[in-house]
Amino acid sequence: MEEKIKIRVSIADRVYPLTVNSDQEEGIRAAVKKIEAMTLQLEENFAMRDKQDVLAFCALQFASQVEQNRIQNEEGLDNSKEKLVEFNKSLDTILLKYHIK
Repeated sequence: MEEKIKIRVSIADRVYPLTVNSDQEEGIRAAVKKIEAMTLQLEENFAMRDKQDVLAFCALQFASQVEQNRIQNEEGLDNSKEKLVEFNKSLDTILLKYHIK
């Protein structure tokens, strides 16, 4: 059973207590750092002061990145499937040529 630990993270000037698996702590802290960096960037570049607006745009940007990665992964899988089908056809041709099967 995974060891649970209690951590506190700060996002947009609010502190949130969390109970997480110990192996998740590093990922959560890295995500918090990315959120904080993005919120600062949005506040500076777009003169946004409302934390809810900043966090909404931050969420949109992260969700967009996730979706873009999903789309690229699906395209990569489709490409890999096509290559495997082509390879399989070539292999079948070679096997038939030499009467192996």
